[in-house]
Amino acid sequence: MESAVKKKRRRKKSSSESRLNDESSYLCDSCGEEIVVPIDLSAGEDQRYVEDCPVCCNPNVVSVMIYEDGEVRCWAESE
Repeated sequence: MESAVKKKRRRKKSSSESRLNDESSYLCDSCGEEIVVPIDLSAGEDQRYVEDCPVCCNPNVVSVMIYEDGEVRCWAESE
């Protein structure tokens, strides 16, 4: 039988999962570091922009796809 603490943790995790669609992450194409970025949901379903990696400072072309079901996919390529 699950304890009340485990149930509470599980509920907390579920509520944070519902907020995942306003941020995502990509791997820097140069250094391989995982970079977390905020997602502007009002900027459209297909987004592309250039962002310098905060770890190695190399520029990445970041692509963001927002699907109808709210799923967000984010990836990057070297500029």
